[in-house]
Amino acid sequence: MELLDKLNWRYAAKAMNGEQVAEEKIQRILEAARLSPTSSGLQPFEIFVIKNQELKEKIRPVAWNQSVITDCSHLLVFAAWDTYTADRINYMFDLTNDIRGFKNEGWENYRQMLLSSYPQKDAEENFNHAAKQAYIAFSQAIVAAAFEGVDTTPLEGFEPDAVDHILGLREKGLRSAVLLPIGYRQSDEDWLVNLVKVRKPMTDLVTVIN
Repeated sequence: MELLDKLNWRYAAKAMNGEQVAEEKIQRILEAARLSPTSSGLQPFEIFVIKNQELKEKIRPVAWNQSVITDCSHLLVFAAWDTYTADRINYMFDLTNDIRGFKNEGWENYRQMLLSSYPQKDAEENFNHAAKQAYIAFSQAIVAAAFEGVDTTPLEGFEPDAVDHILGLREKGLRSAVLLPIGYRQSDEDWLVNLVKVRKPMTDLVTVIN
């Protein structure tokens, strides 16, 4: 029940107070994101943790001028691969083999299947697929933050091309997918803080097929 209590407590904070989140909490949130499941275990994204205030100030105007960008403790930018390449796929398969200490025929056959498929696809299709994987990690970071008693504000309201330019993401073969300011709520300036959480009832959300 503790996790559900935390999820009921969390909301998308509309104002933050600038208080810094302890580094050990940030690391646990990032670890939760790192442990998230991804398609074929490729983890086709990177997370940029922005503590630099000047950089936050540059991003705020291209993120609908939202105050949480500059008033948060840490700004997380989830950046997905711009496409799948043989090098990127091979890196993850080789890493798996190195860590596990053995090669598996079925695993190697699966590698070849991916190599014969993903790199040949349209780059935009590949980016969209990679971005979906980034969103899984993004979601787990939100849950982990709630468990730590830390506020977050999931943000899709920004100009991806502009953020990519500010952070030099395209040169790294990345594109920004979603932003996550992390910090503590400024309750007296947040219109949403005291409003009742609204979600669909289970009967409208879940269909059980026996």
